[in-house]
Amino acid sequence: MSEIKTLGWTISEWQTAYLKNEIQLDHLKELVVSIDSQDRAWISVASTEQIEQQIQALNSLTQDADDLSKQFPLYGIPFAVKDNIDVAGFVTTAACKALTVIAEQDAETVRLLKQAGAIVIGKTNLDQFATGLVGTRSPFGAVPNTFKPEYVSGGSSSGSASVVARGLVPFALGTDTAGSGRVPAGFNNIVGLKPTKGRFSNRGLLPACKSIDCISIFALTVVDADLVAHQIEAFDPLDSYSRKHSQNVPARFSSKLKFAIPSQLNFFGDVQAEKAFQQTVQLLESLNAEITKIDFSDFEKLAAQLYQGSWVAERTAAVEELLKTNVEDFDPTVLEIIKQGEKYSAVDAYNAEYLKQDLARKIQEKLTEFDALIVPTTPTIYTIEQVQQHPIEYNAHFGIYTNFTNLADLSALAVPAGFRADHLPFGITLIAPAWHDAALVHFGKAWQNYLALKLGALDKSLPVSPATLASPHHIRVAVVGAHLTGMPLNFQLTTRDAVHIETTKTSKNYALYALNGTIPPKPGLARQQEGQSIIVELWDVPTARFGEFVAEIPTPLGIGNVELEDGRWVKGFICEPYGIDDAENISHFGGWRAYIQHRNGQANHQTANTAN
Repeated sequence: MSEIKTLGWTISEWQTAYLKNEIQLDHLKELVVSIDSQDRAWISVASTEQIEQQIQALNSLTQDADDLSKQFPLYGIPFAVKDNIDVAGFVTTAACKALTVIAEQDAETVRLLKQAGAIVIGKTNLDQFATGLVGTRSPFGAVPNTFKPEYVSGGSSSGSASVVARGLVPFALGTDTAGSGRVPAGFNNIVGLKPTKGRFSNRGLLPACKSIDCISIFALTVVDADLVAHQIEAFDPLDSYSRKHSQNVPARFSSKLKFAIPSQLNFFGDVQAEKAFQQTVQLLESLNAEITKIDFSDFEKLAAQLYQGSWVAERTAAVEELLKTNVEDFDPTVLEIIKQGEKYSAVDAYNAEYLKQDLARKIQEKLTEFDALIVPTTPTIYTIEQVQQHPIEYNAHFGIYTNFTNLADLSALAVPAGFRADHLPFGITLIAPAWHDAALVHFGKAWQNYLALKLGALDKSLPVSPATLASPHHIRVAVVGAHLTGMPLNFQLTTRDAVHIETTKTSKNYALYALNGTIPPKPGLARQQEGQSIIVELWDVPTARFGEFVAEIPTPLGIGNVELEDGRWVKGFICEPYGIDDAENISHFGGWRAYIQHRNGQANHQTANTAN
């Protein structure tokens, strides 16, 4: 196996190659050997011995496995890890050469990925201590942009974004405090998934700002980012910032898309970025999305707090001991920023917390009216030389549409949106309230499919997407009658943030009956050996709202399991046998909607006859 053979493979392509026995786990040894030792995206690359250790550990787990693809959804998939996240057997440097201790155990996210079958092939470069959005603040060298090497790659997760954009790995872990999981995605034409705070465990992460840090995911496709997210989402009782999913949010955006954008946008004179964003907004409007301009001042005030107020002291606290013992090992710009935290008092910190809470509440309230806020991932881009001349000022420009996100407890997804006139990539970020990650991903998949851009910096098109993963935080329900779209009881679903997923049919083992004496009219679905397919709608109901929805279902109806025509089983409306004893069999209509139309037609005919 050569590097070129697997270059740019998505996760599904790796999976297919393993399934067809075109590659084996041992081929990953050839992959790490092929990596250029001068590649500044890497701080350390796994040795063949480290790959062999991971292979043996995986083989020990798979000895009794009947179906590797089901039990190990990331079987043999190589990935990279930002070098402020622990990987057993590797030094975690955070781009500081004073840190030389080899990690004895994996960070929790890495452990979960290995448990799913994935293999770490190296640790990636970053702005030192994850302090920066440029990708140039590292003693291991500045990571160049994958399209034009004279430009910055974005940071702090510069290395992780670079190796994904060039197709060396299908996904990589980064981190995001002020936008480090989004800015490099925008500059390198890839996907950056910034989860809700606490969705992924931070145990084993060397913190930048412990209270707002998020481990993030870079991938070539939203589909792959989502698959990885499913593997590492887990409540970790050993991480005090870990959180359990609220399970009360919609799985998708509303059917009539409603997006907010800032009423005033600052592109710092970058006409090409401004034009690219205007074209993106026009494209969204052509897709019938409603775009509303909103006052962005609260977002800007909160964004400024991260570096211009006492919040910077949290970065100081993270490296307090190193400041005492190894100050000479700090990048000069990073040192200048982090030492600012020493001038703030506890009073300043509390006042900053109060201001953050006030602004975050206002922002969260403002976003309740919309599916998401859409912003340019960054307002502009600079060359490495320009950033070196203005290291703090130009870095700050990159963060005006990212810095507020974690402080306001929001979720975000950075996606490619095309290319500027100078052939540099342009990206947008969708930002939504906490735990709306699934809705962001659903739209992101549709957006990426619609644009059909080349992946990363590769001459490669988007592959056919595999089946969408079922949400673990929603219950899929088949509705057959008065809860259908436009029917009298549909509000019982929509007011609980349930969303319509698809319209399909049951298997051929069902009969549909019009129940007597029900108001509004309702049908009863009954399983029979000799029946027919009945039209149903599938709705995803937030798990936390499912109980109250079921409580409103009157006898003789209930919720059971319904078989669909493609063999899937979902929860759905069923009817007790006594309810259909005197009911009319209306199966020949094929569904409730056709029956209601027939019934209304009869009523209109009778009314017309009476009038005559």
